[in-house]
Amino acid sequence: MLIEVIKSKIHRVRVTDADLSYIGSITIDRDLIDAANFLVGEKVQVVNLNNGERLETYIIEGKRGTGEVTLNGPAARKVQRGDIIIIIGYAQMEFEEAKNFQPTIIFPDESTNRLT
Repeated sequence: MLIEVIKSKIHRVRVTDADLSYIGSITIDRDLIDAANFLVGEKVQVVNLNNGERLETYIIEGKRGTGEVTLNGPAARKVQRGDIIIIIGYAQMEFEEAKNFQPTIIFPDESTNRLT
């Protein structure tokens, strides 16, 4: 039996921009992608702590070291610059494997979106 468990999480980062004109996705600083064990193109859930919105999208790579977290396309209507969000990735695995699996969770500085 496969179950879905949390694989990776970026806990509490500040939205730096919202670009309605872009075709879709969330742009994340490459340093954050790597630290959280995410992959470019990976499906993620975005939870907005300011308004309770939840959405699913996929990751695109942002410039390393910038702290960029931009919601693009229709997702841009669900956030405002300055909102605090959580980005969560999930994985499917066998029940027994999931018992011992340890997710990667990072806690960047909310004011800069950089790792401390």
